[in-house]
Amino acid sequence: MSRIAYVSTYLPKRCGLATYTYHLKQSVKDAKGWYANDPVIALVDTEEQTEMHDRGYWPLLKESREAYVKMAEKINASTVSAVSLQHEFGIFGGEAGEYVLELIRRLKKPLITTFHTVFEHPQQPYYSIQKEIAEHSDRIIVMNRKAIGYLEKSFGIDRGKISFIPHGTPQPDGKDRDLLKERLGWSGKKVMMTFGLLSRGKGIESIIEVLPQVVRNVPDVVYAIVGQTHPEVKKREGEAYREQLLAMIAERGLQDHVIMVDRYLEEADLIQYITACDLYVTPYPGMQQITSGTLAYAVGLGRAVLTTPYSYAQDLLQGYEQLLIPYGQPQLWADKICELLAQPDVLRRWENALAEIGKTMHWSRVGKQHAQLFSNVIDAHGAGLSGGKSFDRIGEAQLAASRH
Repeated sequence: MSRIAYVSTYLPKRCGLATYTYHLKQSVKDAKGWYANDPVIALVDTEEQTEMHDRGYWPLLKESREAYVKMAEKINASTVSAVSLQHEFGIFGGEAGEYVLELIRRLKKPLITTFHTVFEHPQQPYYSIQKEIAEHSDRIIVMNRKAIGYLEKSFGIDRGKISFIPHGTPQPDGKDRDLLKERLGWSGKKVMMTFGLLSRGKGIESIIEVLPQVVRNVPDVVYAIVGQTHPEVKKREGEAYREQLLAMIAERGLQDHVIMVDRYLEEADLIQYITACDLYVTPYPGMQQITSGTLAYAVGLGRAVLTTPYSYAQDLLQGYEQLLIPYGQPQLWADKICELLAQPDVLRRWENALAEIGKTMHWSRVGKQHAQLFSNVIDAHGAGLSGGKSFDRIGEAQLAASRH
């Protein structure tokens, strides 16, 4: 049975990419039905390296250029069949993460790259780095269909080399929402929620600004802002942004209508919080965001959502454009929030509609798609073929079948 090596950040590091890679590895392992351990090449700094005790971890010092060279040699000499590179510019060493090129240039095993960031109009130094990664990859995975066109236009990549596989999510746990609300102290409330590491640029203040109007129409509404301050933000400015939001809440007399949960949530807790909410909102002002794990989780768990029309939201919610509200349109936001929270039947219809999208995103299904793709690439490599159209002749039909 083939072994896959995953290159990414990884648990116990608390970041979205580490969590994503953990679930990807587990779901592919389940899909393969083979319980030997696939290695994780975990990006670490010197302090984090001491936390990696499991033999399944191959720590890679992110700021050591030589470490990338040695890791390529280790992979080439191993029984690994293919490498799954989870690419985000900020996790690798060097300018814009350029050190990862030292690894992929020397790699002799098939490379499947998942791009977690894709720019519509990439600039240097990101352009040349991503172009080289794409050229070295046997296959590219994206979680937003718009990214396929961006990669084709920017780098001249054949569409046949790029696969769309949705962002994976947990499945609903079937727990009663009213019971969960009671546990969280939300009984009798209509709950809006935003989750994620707290930082400027997520539009949270725009919801606070319209909340007084919502309260007048839906007196039992509360807005739950869940998550710790982003560690990099905390290094730069401490809790200045959280304090700014608390000041806005106080100025508008919203203390009884806003809940700030300032802690890191483990996966099981996060699922309960999202399940307990009535409406999930991502009011992001930036329109270029290509993926959003938080919005993916909300849809995967069958929640109704409202969001600004950033790239990932547009792609995920195709056909449901009524749920896309432009940033900087407070009256539209207030009206739509009131419409959904004041009308349980309308809210329920949206939940049912989005739950159908969510079914395509559960890790059990997404893992099977990745496992099939990995297998096809390994087979193509063994047959002396590489990415693009030659790969399609071998396995695209099988991959398509796994989506149904």
